[in-house]
Amino acid sequence: MKKARAPNPRDHGLVELLVRRNQVYRGRSVNFRVDRIRLPDGRTAVREYLDHPGAVGVVAFLGLRDRRRVVLVRQYRHPVGEVTLEIPAGKLDPGESALACVRRELLEETGYSARRLRPLLDYWPTPAFANEELHLFVAEGLSPGRHAPDHDEFLEVVEMPFQKALGLVRSGKIRDSKTVIGLLACALWEPR
Repeated sequence: MKKARAPNPRDHGLVELLVRRNQVYRGRSVNFRVDRIRLPDGRTAVREYLDHPGAVGVVAFLGLRDRRRVVLVRQYRHPVGEVTLEIPAGKLDPGESALACVRRELLEETGYSARRLRPLLDYWPTPAFANEELHLFVAEGLSPGRHAPDHDEFLEVVEMPFQKALGLVRSGKIRDSKTVIGLLACALWEPR
């Protein structure tokens, strides 16, 4: 778990203090915690949350300066019971930098390596019940290679026009948050 930043003096009446940390489940990918905290008014309460090491996602454009085609992956997601269309992504390994992780995940999931990788944005997908931080990148100038997903990952690589991917977000066919946020951020902020 990341250490909290020093509180802003304006936030004094909002900050909760940790009294006791309690890990109730340790998993292969995530842990579950039930911490006791002290509320701003002095009472105590319990906060249940998912403890996650963080992850990366990458909006991968085939061209170096050509943003017309993007690479996505299709895979079955057990928690929602559906096949999803997503940007390539994965969990950080202990001690791994976000940049090293995004290079590894792009190659493992799609077989591509990028000539240029740049940070896009970092965000918390669900800060009400998880401490996961997601680091999104933009990849450009892809070179094909051999994809090698994890032993329990079954993926289909999909190349499509960027505008079509945006249309799938608008129509609700792409619902994965990192994919929605990454595609829309590129559409809004990135040079064309």
